[in-house]
Amino acid sequence: MITKLTVESFKTLEKVEIELGLVNVFVGANGSGKSNLLEAVGMLSAAADGKVNDQVLLQRGVRPGLPQLYKSAFTERLPPHIFFGAQNDHSSYEVALHNPMNDAKPWRYKTESWMQGTKNLASRSPAMADNPNTEVGLAYARAIEMKPGSPGLNLLNQLRNFVVFSPTTPVLRGTAPEPQPRQPVGIHGGRLPEAVGELLARAQKHKHAAKVCEEALDLIDWAKDFRCESADKVPLSAAAGASPRVIRFVDRYMREGRNVLSGYDASEGALYVLFLAVLAAHDGSPQFCAVDNADHGLNPRLAQALVFRFCNWVLEAPEPRQLLLTAHNPQVLDGLPLQDDRVRLFTVSRTSKGRSSIRRVEITPQMIEMANKDKLTLSRLWLMGHLGGVPNV
Repeated sequence: MITKLTVESFKTLEKVEIELGLVNVFVGANGSGKSNLLEAVGMLSAAADGKVNDQVLLQRGVRPGLPQLYKSAFTERLPPHIFFGAQNDHSSYEVALHNPMNDAKPWRYKTESWMQGTKNLASRSPAMADNPNTEVGLAYARAIEMKPGSPGLNLLNQLRNFVVFSPTTPVLRGTAPEPQPRQPVGIHGGRLPEAVGELLARAQKHKHAAKVCEEALDLIDWAKDFRCESADKVPLSAAAGASPRVIRFVDRYMREGRNVLSGYDASEGALYVLFLAVLAAHDGSPQFCAVDNADHGLNPRLAQALVFRFCNWVLEAPEPRQLLLTAHNPQVLDGLPLQDDRVRLFTVSRTSKGRSSIRRVEITPQMIEMANKDKLTLSRLWLMGHLGGVPNV
């Protein structure tokens, strides 16, 4: 598990350090810097994988922007580079990058440090006489020399496979193409039917996957069954796209013969439930990933219930999983089992000078007393401004 992230001079993140759990939820006002944090980890992922450019960033769910906009531009003088770092209990990877100030120039590595305990696995600095190609990551090149399963390589691989998912309803429904395909699901939700079918097949042999599928069905209260099916076997409008596979739902309330519908006709909330179920329990899901706007399209009560179930799916998974989630729905907070230290809530806000401030919310005796006395939920405390991370409107 990655225990700590550090970002300096990236967009609104002048200097932040965050100690992570397994499920990490970031809430805050629009424009506070939540997505910037996820994209900073995407930048670190690209650097760990050996090259930083628009194509590599897109593959990780990072929105390419004008080169000069990556670097913090506050009035005070800042270092000329952007810094990213990650560490766990055994290893660390840190990199300082020079971002191009025009589209014609590539990103360059200024410094790089990959450590396993006290052992230096790879390092570079401008002072090195034989500094290798600064457009290519040194750790990536040295990784092929490492033994599989070594702590340093495990950390680097977690970073290299990181992705920011931003599921959208048209792609989940199959009516729009997936611009960034991946396995088991694309960044915007493409290939969801196939991934659901694979998860159901896995559920035949693995208890955890079976539990996730069962609880996902419970969350879709109007359905009594779901599966992956060939599109020609499901009633489907000609306007629904040309995906060869679709998700087939059976409505528990409609009469037999007219109770089958596809993901094209189902509620978007049902598709988001299945998307998160795939991330939590599919054996091909990345060990370390993020979901931007994880509550998108969800009824508040469903958002609360889904987040609670999702946290438990991740915590109970036999394969290690670590996720970063951003959200705007207050009910998400009431679904977080924050008594488990592996689940962490952070508020994100802008200071009076515009910097993003990220603060962990820890449940204190005073908060419990306030909640019991005034019957206030965590979501109410957030909306009232007691936790921070709310817009100044």
